[in-house]
Amino acid sequence: MTDASRLPFDALNAALKAAGEDTRLRVLVLLSEAELTVSDLTQILRQSQPRISRHLKLLVEAGLIERFREGAWAFFRMAEQGGGAELSRTLIAQLDPKDPIIARDRDRLAAVRAQRAAAAQDYFRAHAAQWDRIRKLHVPDEAVEQAIRDALADRPFRSLLDLGTGTGRILEMFGATVERGLGIDLSLDMLLLARARIERAGLRHCSVRQGDIYDLAVPANSFDVVVIHQVLHFLDDGGRAIREAARVLAPGGRLLVVDFAPHDLEFLREEHAHRRLGFSEETVAQWMSAAGLDMTMHRSLVPEPGSDGKVAVSLWLARDPRVELANVREVA
Repeated sequence: MTDASRLPFDALNAALKAAGEDTRLRVLVLLSEAELTVSDLTQILRQSQPRISRHLKLLVEAGLIERFREGAWAFFRMAEQGGGAELSRTLIAQLDPKDPIIARDRDRLAAVRAQRAAAAQDYFRAHAAQWDRIRKLHVPDEAVEQAIRDALADRPFRSLLDLGTGTGRILEMFGATVERGLGIDLSLDMLLLARARIERAGLRHCSVRQGDIYDLAVPANSFDVVVIHQVLHFLDDGGRAIREAARVLAPGGRLLVVDFAPHDLEFLREEHAHRRLGFSEETVAQWMSAAGLDMTMHRSLVPEPGSDGKVAVSLWLARDPRVELANVREVA
């Protein structure tokens, strides 16, 4: 435990009291596996909602877990930072994973996850035709995803923020190589899909939240890489979104924007709520520069001749210059 996360006596005593009860300890173990609602925990632990709510309140007050809202729902997760977070991880690490109580709770958690996955699949099936139509307009997803990997391949990164995470595919792509991944989306339906995807992939260190891309509930200097994939064309103010993304970049961090190049497919505006019909290289580059970033790469993927594709996909990569400036001062 680092000095910054050490707890004063009263706080440590309160945290140990909060964790030192059988239901609350079971809650901690479950939240180390997944983000859950009161309803989920009621189903898994077979206790009343008021009782579960009281246990959760004590754990939140002790700093062992955190509460966040998505629309009308409240989700709970393990605390991510501070002494309470380290204490939770330490306590859970001492438990035998084969303990029958823990094993039974995990079996019930698996059933809850299966229900979530089924709900997500129902939503996907209902909208699959719409998404497939848009996919056919541009180069194959596989080519775009490879271009994204190539753009970020020059050095590893430990933390990833995916803005407008949609189905959570970007988190899934990089989840195995990062220590922390977070996806933000305004749509509760899309978060349903994303949460099911990352749970299916076993990415416990990745999570998704409902949030406003213009006003992120994320501290400054938080992430090594921020990705905005096929999101800007839905927004009224793409420059503002890029400024907010730049705010949360760690010194030397990178921002990758992926979106359509300029096109004239008006039906996307009329039928699919696209505010902008693609972006020129200069437009996004100017937004990045205004946000204090140095653009390092622009690339355009053009559909193959003879394919159904009609729209090119562009990638813009920019870097936060602060580390470079610090290095210059050190050398001087």
